[in-house]
Amino acid sequence: MTWTIEGKTCLVTGATSGIGRAAAVELARRGARLVLVARDPKRAEETIAEIAGKAGTRDVTLLRADLASLAEVRRVAAEYQALGRPLDVLVNNAGLVMTRREATCDGLEQTLAINHYAPFLLTNLLLERLRASAPARVVTVSSMGHKFAGRIDPDRLEPGGTYRGMRLYCISKLGNVLFTRELARRLAGTGVDAYSVHPGSVATRFGYNTDGILNWGSKLIAWTRRTPEKGAETIVYLCTEPRPAGASGDYFFDCRARRTSRSGSDLELARRLWEASERVTGLSATG
Repeated sequence: MTWTIEGKTCLVTGATSGIGRAAAVELARRGARLVLVARDPKRAEETIAEIAGKAGTRDVTLLRADLASLAEVRRVAAEYQALGRPLDVLVNNAGLVMTRREATCDGLEQTLAINHYAPFLLTNLLLERLRASAPARVVTVSSMGHKFAGRIDPDRLEPGGTYRGMRLYCISKLGNVLFTRELARRLAGTGVDAYSVHPGSVATRFGYNTDGILNWGSKLIAWTRRTPEKGAETIVYLCTEPRPAGASGDYFFDCRARRTSRSGSDLELARRLWEASERVTGLSATG
């Protein structure tokens, strides 16, 4: 069967700003049926209006959730299941970086919770629907920052000592790469492919939720970065290209499979992180 995005159902997180929003607009323009997961209803409605204006469709379903909460992730997964629709493409795009430690309602550090544990749990809760919809795809937005994560302990992703927000961001992005590797291994032969993506340095609101030097730095260098539309190109490519130039499990940048860091290619580390993430999210207790 030839892959086409037209008529396919795409679930996109973090689609109310930046590259997520740009990707959602372009996917809708190409005929995809969108389901957006968003926390801010005002920005969600603005996104739906932009999709209507640029893609000529309001065939967009909105699911509200705060992905910092594991219970909210479970709820939104259940709400999607209740829609009774196939799931052809899942785009795990939501993410953030913090300059000071903030704990979620589950006691997890916020960056790790939203960037790694949320997409891990959401994808797993929707695996049955993805398999039933095969051929299907999971696209998870990572970053070249994964190369600066250094050594990680899967059982304790947050290092002790002084809080370093950018280090945790890089660790979470390495988590995305390793998650994609192990997901692809587990889904081999099912017709569900998994890819991770570096969108490039993009001029978005990313980093604006922080304070101090990181906030000002994000605003100062924004003019040197690529547009959200350019940053979204590889996401759209992996959602729409019949035969992406790479294998399931690969890490992409500018529509080509690229090398990861040594840690990002460590299959044993990927397995250990998966098992540790099952324990943290409670997935191992529920299956």
